[in-house]
Amino acid sequence: MLNEVQPKTASVLISEPFMLDPNFKRSVVLLAEHNEEGTIGYVLNQKSDFVLSDVIPECADASFPIYIGGPVGNDSLHFLHRCYDRMNSGTEIGKGIYWGGDFETLKLLINNKQVEENEIRFFVGYSGWDIGQLAGELVQNSWLVTNQYNPDFIFTEEEENLWKDIVIGLGPKYAHIVNFPENPMWN
Repeated sequence: MLNEVQPKTASVLISEPFMLDPNFKRSVVLLAEHNEEGTIGYVLNQKSDFVLSDVIPECADASFPIYIGGPVGNDSLHFLHRCYDRMNSGTEIGKGIYWGGDFETLKLLINNKQVEENEIRFFVGYSGWDIGQLAGELVQNSWLVTNQYNPDFIFTEEEENLWKDIVIGLGPKYAHIVNFPENPMWN
């Protein structure tokens, strides 16, 4: 395997540089749940063309960007946040990051301008792996796994460089792969 770090809830998956699947090409995925029943995560660096007000009319002035969390459940809206102090709901997945929560309370906070864009990330759909599926992909070197990261990157507005920045942050053993072309035939 490319690296020996085992995934767990709050781990980050970094796609290998030549992954051609458009759902995960040069993607960074935060795992919200990883257990014996499977894995759920959200792609952090695939911004959609929509904002929250496009999908939730009650939040008419909300220009929070919506990201494509993955290829599963594209008819569902999910969120990660770090505003538990105001929401009093959500499941802490680690490092002060919460998954979900009371959406009615969140809408009130958004409409009262009590939540900033750097505190929340919305997703349409999610990434999911059945039992053993992610383990198989790790054996095939489809992903690098890290548990060492600054949680601020989850809410960054610099998603275009996120894959590159996270790979470089893994250290010199991996940093050189950011220079690989997206398609190995371009080499």
